[in-house]
Amino acid sequence: MRYTEKIRVPHSPAARGAAAAGLAMAVGFTASPALAAPAKTPTAQSQAGLGRYYDQRLSWGMCMQSPDDTTGRDLDKAGVQCANVTVPLDYAVPRGRTITVAISRLKATDTRHRIGAILLNNGGPGGTAVDSPPVIRKAMKKVGARYDIIGFDPRFVGRSTPLDCGWPVSFPWFSAGAGRAGFDRHVALSKSLAAKCRATNGSVLPHVTTRNTARDMDVIRGALGERKVSYLGYSYGTYLGTVYTQLFPGRYDRMVLDGAIDPRAYEPRLMKNAVRENEQALSAWAAWAAGHHTTYHLGRTRTAVLATIDGVMAEAARSPLTLGTEPEAFQLDEGHIPTLLFMGLADDTDASRAFLAEQVSALSKAAKDERVVPSPGFTEILRLATTGADSASGSVQMAIICGDVPAPRNPELYWRDIERSRAAHPLFGPLTENIGPCAFWNAPREQPTRIRHDAPSLIVAATGDPRTTYGGSVALHNQLPSSRLLTLKNANRHAVYGEYGNACVDGKVNDYLATGTLPRKDEVCGK
Repeated sequence: MRYTEKIRVPHSPAARGAAAAGLAMAVGFTASPALAAPAKTPTAQSQAGLGRYYDQRLSWGMCMQSPDDTTGRDLDKAGVQCANVTVPLDYAVPRGRTITVAISRLKATDTRHRIGAILLNNGGPGGTAVDSPPVIRKAMKKVGARYDIIGFDPRFVGRSTPLDCGWPVSFPWFSAGAGRAGFDRHVALSKSLAAKCRATNGSVLPHVTTRNTARDMDVIRGALGERKVSYLGYSYGTYLGTVYTQLFPGRYDRMVLDGAIDPRAYEPRLMKNAVRENEQALSAWAAWAAGHHTTYHLGRTRTAVLATIDGVMAEAARSPLTLGTEPEAFQLDEGHIPTLLFMGLADDTDASRAFLAEQVSALSKAAKDERVVPSPGFTEILRLATTGADSASGSVQMAIICGDVPAPRNPELYWRDIERSRAAHPLFGPLTENIGPCAFWNAPREQPTRIRHDAPSLIVAATGDPRTTYGGSVALHNQLPSSRLLTLKNANRHAVYGEYGNACVDGKVNDYLATGTLPRKDEVCGK
């Protein structure tokens, strides 16, 4: 689960995650003759009242929705087509209200050797993927030409009937700080955010779930005229892919799950299972920053760099730090600093480490009351951390998580967990154990998904993944006996295939996508 993926250093749609939002495209059940999908044979879905969704004919067209829609313009230039798929809001009431799910398609060019369609999900939850087919086609190299590559924005995300609760924050994930006062403020904030979502979107919240997104995926499969679909999912997308295999066994072909989540551990405080990995990533980053002291002035040793962070935290606890100048000055307290650090640790490339060092350097100067003008990239992060600039992403992310799995309701339980975490994990414990809006959400309508069926799949994992930990990938692999685990050793990296530039990982994934044959045994790649 990539809580922070939407503001990582962006270099592809999967890396950007939940960044784009837009209006849904109009789609009808009848397409223009030139681009009509093939006619469908009525199936068992008809008996459940879902036949009209599975049998709909998609109207493919341009992706650009308005003159300032740069994403759509880029997709059109890349030869991608877009359409909307109509799905029921509530699958238990198929003749009731409908919503639309935006999809995109980069068609196979090697039609003689076409394998089928592959669906994409970039994680989040709440990440968009309509913009992803061109990037994934490049990552797939030669085998990409044999697939129709299908991006889609999950229900209520991006272009798919977007949901926005109008929050004053872009995400509700902050540290409780050093004392009870900070925790109490976060309890009040979390309660108000949940109430705001109920007030603005109460009629749809029960249906904003991973299981319903998986059902939408199967409608997409049917609307595309495919007997089976392949799938590539990152991070939370591995959970979505796993749910799909459990709800629709026999309807998937090749499954690639990159940075996997153990379904048994999926819950609103999933990140508490990743504290040690993030401490390890922070330590490794500090060593890197020490080697670049002449650039960032954070300390000449790992210990000195970490001490600089401790000093920033102490100053932020005493009084909020100010970065920037009016009309855009940002105030950061001890609740924000651990979140910013956590966000910067999803990637161990030099570019990402330099970006985090730039941020910590600015924070260190602000802690000394120096005037700081943050860079454009850091300014974007500060807007997200302190304002509701991207309320839509935070709203739908929480709606999905809270709609999937219940959270403990008693604030005192969270406080006790925070207090217990402080000795061993003083920086990240009060962040990952903190309360959130799910504590005040209505109970989910369905039980969390558990694995009942084996699912042949290729699970890709980095040993130092600081988001969805390596242990989660191992756990999912153990629950799916026919799966294979492809390990990238000694990398503190979240999302590997097509993202990290590791030729070994990319080659083995592409071999599987080309042949449909999993490796005979688990395999390991070096960094």
